[in-house]
Amino acid sequence: MNPNLFFWNVRGLNEQDKHRPFVQWLSVHKPLIGAILESHIKEPNLNSLLLRVCPDWSFVSNHDTDADGRIIIIWKHPATVQMMHQTRQSITCSVTIPSLPAIMFTAVYAANTREERCTLWDDLHEVQSTLFLENRNWIIGGDFNQITHHEEHSSAAVDHLTTDMIEMKDHLLSSGVSDLRFQGSSHTWTNKTPTMPITKKLDRALVNDLWIESFPDSIATFLPHEFSDHTPCLLTLSCPLPTPGTRPFKFFNFLTTHPSFLRIVEIAWIQNGSRATDLSHLGYSHWTAHLLRHFRLKKK
Repeated sequence: MNPNLFFWNVRGLNEQDKHRPFVQWLSVHKPLIGAILESHIKEPNLNSLLLRVCPDWSFVSNHDTDADGRIIIIWKHPATVQMMHQTRQSITCSVTIPSLPAIMFTAVYAANTREERCTLWDDLHEVQSTLFLENRNWIIGGDFNQITHHEEHSSAAVDHLTTDMIEMKDHLLSSGVSDLRFQGSSHTWTNKTPTMPITKKLDRALVNDLWIESFPDSIATFLPHEFSDHTPCLLTLSCPLPTPGTRPFKFFNFLTTHPSFLRIVEIAWIQNGSRATDLSHLGYSHWTAHLLRHFRLKKK
């Protein structure tokens, strides 16, 4: 079994004109479990609405900690889900899928203010400690309402690291999670204003090291926005490996002797995205070719 999971800020599922496209999206991508963020569904309407939109799905929400039900987790048989913890900004569940290792699934819809986001990370650190998540396959996904690097903002005016960016990067580091490798849009939110467009990377899929060991071929795909201003994140636990004949990675040891080597690697490493994406910022092929010419000239 190779199930799909998803995280998606739908910007309100209480609007009837969103029901059909959402159902169609589920039908096309066939996820087994997912997180609906910013649902705007009041608790008295939750059962009846989801019975219409997702009649074959089970669900839990965080209405006990937020009247608007900011987060709803839905799943289908044969997956089983047990909610372990909820706050206004997150839900953490234990997920069991036949023939696969157990998963800890945290859905996040972070607040807009720095103070509330700090509360989110305090809560996640507590959950991590209480549930021993460093020893379990843990994924955190959703809308974090914060970028980690100025390159994750489309505006040229955002050209330096801010305190908010640094704080989030520090929280990710202390939690032992990083971006899962991903494909699709690198900027996941748009203001949908054609005259003055702005895009940012607000949505992420973060995993710990144990997740990578258990699901080494997993990948997140950020799909088209559909009816929301956020892209849905579809997670596949097993992505096909490169086909035979793919050129192997080569590294030339002489590169480390260049005086700028460590600085260039450091800059690429701290930039946005997965580790593979970060290292791609090195412009490796171009840099190697340039240095080869440099060393050949020196030998002459």
